[in-house]
Amino acid sequence: MISVEDRELIRRAYFIEHKSLRQIARELHVARKTIVKALASAEAESYKLSFPRTAPILGPYKPQIEALLAENKHLPVKQRYTSHRVYEELVQAGYQGGESTVRGYIGQCRRAQRRPQVYLPLEFDPGSDAQVDWGEAVAEVAGVRLTAQLFCMRLCYSRRTFLMAFPTQRQEAFLEGHVQAFHFFEGVPQRITYDNLKAAVEKVLTGHTRQEQQTFVAFRSHYLFDSHFCTPGQGHEKGVVEHAVGFGRRNYLVPVPKVASFEALNALLLARCLADDERQVTGQPMTIGAAWELERAALRPLPGKDYACCVTKPVSLTPYSQVIFESNRYSLPADKAQTHLVVKAYPLRVDILSLDAIIASHPRCYGKNQDIFDPLHYLPLLAQRPGAFQHAKPLRRWRETWPETYERLLGRLQAEECDGQGVREFVRILRLHEQYPAQQVEQAVACALEHGCIHADGVILCLRQLAHPEPSLTTLDLSGQQRLGHDIAPPDLHRYEQLLVAGRS
Repeated sequence: MISVEDRELIRRAYFIEHKSLRQIARELHVARKTIVKALASAEAESYKLSFPRTAPILGPYKPQIEALLAENKHLPVKQRYTSHRVYEELVQAGYQGGESTVRGYIGQCRRAQRRPQVYLPLEFDPGSDAQVDWGEAVAEVAGVRLTAQLFCMRLCYSRRTFLMAFPTQRQEAFLEGHVQAFHFFEGVPQRITYDNLKAAVEKVLTGHTRQEQQTFVAFRSHYLFDSHFCTPGQGHEKGVVEHAVGFGRRNYLVPVPKVASFEALNALLLARCLADDERQVTGQPMTIGAAWELERAALRPLPGKDYACCVTKPVSLTPYSQVIFESNRYSLPADKAQTHLVVKAYPLRVDILSLDAIIASHPRCYGKNQDIFDPLHYLPLLAQRPGAFQHAKPLRRWRETWPETYERLLGRLQAEECDGQGVREFVRILRLHEQYPAQQVEQAVACALEHGCIHADGVILCLRQLAHPEPSLTTLDLSGQQRLGHDIAPPDLHRYEQLLVAGRS
């Protein structure tokens, strides 16, 4: 065979330069038969075997292979001939070739019999359907490169898409993704299509019947939408959202984002989902945002309050003012400690409650056997036990990151006070973090050191001055105000004597 370029040279030489076949064959070193084929068509022909390849070893057994494959159609699905079993049958019949040759021929037969898959084009009414799926994407969160789980919901009519990242695909993350998507769409679609994911499905029954998770049923009842589950292994039944996951990963998360937290990553995804409203999907008559404006009126209204997407678990207080959830230990204020408490674990945070009041909240940890401290929780204890200051684990962690001015202030207080009074005074200063932002406290400490006010009252004074700076005094110029000037004659006080005279008479 010759290349397309050589074929073009032959055609130009004959049709434009009017060279003979003999001359072209001599100059280009090709056969005259090749030149005739090039002149007949500008397109290269695919290679075709002149004669079928012989299979001296396998050839006599091909009819037996084809018969066994045809028999498979009438056998139970779990008891059909496999490639290895066909090979064993051939060996018993005298075959001496390799098993890989048999496998290759069986694959060739199956591909020849396989029909190409075709699908029906679908059209949805506004507000009628949405689809949900999970995907994965790499992100760098707080300096750690990890695989984030992407929750995706897409409205089938407008193609408006919502993406949200979570550390896991647990049920509370699955439900929280729904809640945020409903707020993004400003309504609830009438039906949502899913895979048979464990967060929603307890057991797959016959057909499209499912035994659903009780929590998911309660969630669905709260928002009053219908659920629909795909046939197992048939992901094309929700192809609208399958495409959306890949599109979002390629267009929203390239290059790999570097963010401080999952909240920052989700803010990035939300901004890009909103910007996508300006895009017009191929084959659609309007932009995504314009189609959503039409669809929004057909969505069901949001309920009065959101569903609590959390795991609720009763816990007990440990001697170190902590509660244990999923092997991790979360701190709570020492002066608010209760014996029996409740943990509500959301996808990205953990709340600790006493009755209905939240007494502590932490970022949720998905590691194992970790201590999650808030050092402010232990300051009341340190005020009572200043001798433990140097070795208190929560404070040691905090000291690794707090500003250098704190160390200077602590050193001066310990040098000037004795019997732990310096530490107690420093703890009073640290407790200002309970009332003021950390940045303001840091500025106030620096200001107090500058003015030599190395005590809690001095830092409080600096905080107040930072919050309410004294107004600057300006000079009032009265030179242009003649009526307010000093040249006005003083009043005649003798007139008051007339009142005295009148009183005697």
